[in-house]
Amino acid sequence: MNYQTFQPQLDLAPLIKCYWIMESPKDENPQQQTIVPDGCMEMIFHYGDLYRQYLENGENVVQPRSCVFGQLTQPLKIEPTGVTGIFSVRFHYDGFLPFATIPIKEMDNKAISLEKIFGTDGTELERNVLQAKTTEEKIAAVELFLLNRLNMETIDKIVQSTVDTILTANGQMPINELSKRININRRQLERKFSMTIGLSPKQLSKTIRLQSILKLLLNKEFTSLTTLAYDADYYDQAHFIKDFKEFTGLTPKEFYGESLKMSSLFYRTE
Repeated sequence: MNYQTFQPQLDLAPLIKCYWIMESPKDENPQQQTIVPDGCMEMIFHYGDLYRQYLENGENVVQPRSCVFGQLTQPLKIEPTGVTGIFSVRFHYDGFLPFATIPIKEMDNKAISLEKIFGTDGTELERNVLQAKTTEEKIAAVELFLLNRLNMETIDKIVQSTVDTILTANGQMPINELSKRININRRQLERKFSMTIGLSPKQLSKTIRLQSILKLLLNKEFTSLTTLAYDADYYDQAHFIKDFKEFTGLTPKEFYGESLKMSSLFYRTE
């Protein structure tokens, strides 16, 4: 499997975390892969075969050729249908807002086609990216499109400052203390987060906290699961296991024993 990341130009760096590509041949025995929430929205282009997405009700759908995936609030189960060729734009936590044409919150857990979000401009962007012969050409097409649509007025400095505080605290700061630190009413803060990120401050804090644990698990940088829980400032093991299972669909022990190919790629290269 070929997985690579690329950095955006400076004008887009505050909004885009990275670009990435993933390529792999067809697997004769394809298996479901679990993608866990990371707080980042993605603009995805399938230049290979499409992926199947499994829904909560047991049904499945084939993802669009190009789409923006909203915030995940639960594990996402996907499966390749053939040869994998994916080019993706990974936005920072509030990075997609300056380009959004529909409410961010309405995009949670959904893969929404570029045509639905941007109309004929989205269809043209899909065509330009899929016809590009190199990753650099794909990046150039996306950056031209995004820079032409960039609306800096939508960037919320309060949300950015709060996200920085959450990151510094590794997601371990209580929300009441967070709102006091930022000097804003908790309900106002929650409304701002819902509009700009699609998650509440509590959800984002939990995501950041558990992401740090996942990286330690996948890189085998821990002595025991109990130590992991206490290092992440969980009150007890039961609370840790409950949050972890809600986040990944598995207990920490089950997760550690799973073959999480795509997750391993993402976490070990960041």
